[in-house]
Amino acid sequence: MVLMIAAVMLGMLLLINPLRRNGFYMLHMLIVIGAAWYIETAYFSNIQLPVFITKWRSVALMFIVLHLISINITTFLAYGFDKHAAKIGNRRIPESQLHTLEFMGGWCGAILGQKCFHHKTKKRSYQSFFWAMLIVEVFIVYAILKYMHFI
Repeated sequence: MVLMIAAVMLGMLLLINPLRRNGFYMLHMLIVIGAAWYIETAYFSNIQLPVFITKWRSVALMFIVLHLISINITTFLAYGFDKHAAKIGNRRIPESQLHTLEFMGGWCGAILGQKCFHHKTKKRSYQSFFWAMLIVEVFIVYAILKYMHFI
């Protein structure tokens, strides 16, 4: 399972250009791979590969849950770091990197970060793009879950 998750995370890194420059994605990737390693060694160490493969839906659901928890924590942290950098005049996190984290499922962490840090709440162009992207993402997630027969 860890190798599959690591391959997916690294594949996304290679295929999606904004992720290459996004240090917060690296943090997210390390959290997900570490959590997958822990779960595999703690709970799935005695399961043979054929049984593991037949339970692909459970593995996929576990990966989705790990990914969503991690990306939301990472996005929230990114908002906090960006707000702190804005206050002290340091180099900021580009909006494209924040939007990439949001589109990867971190919109809940983004909303929480916007509310807690009062960050990016008054910039209309950012907010309109954020909410439009959220609506598109909801449709994409629905289509994926429908295709995988989770709903």
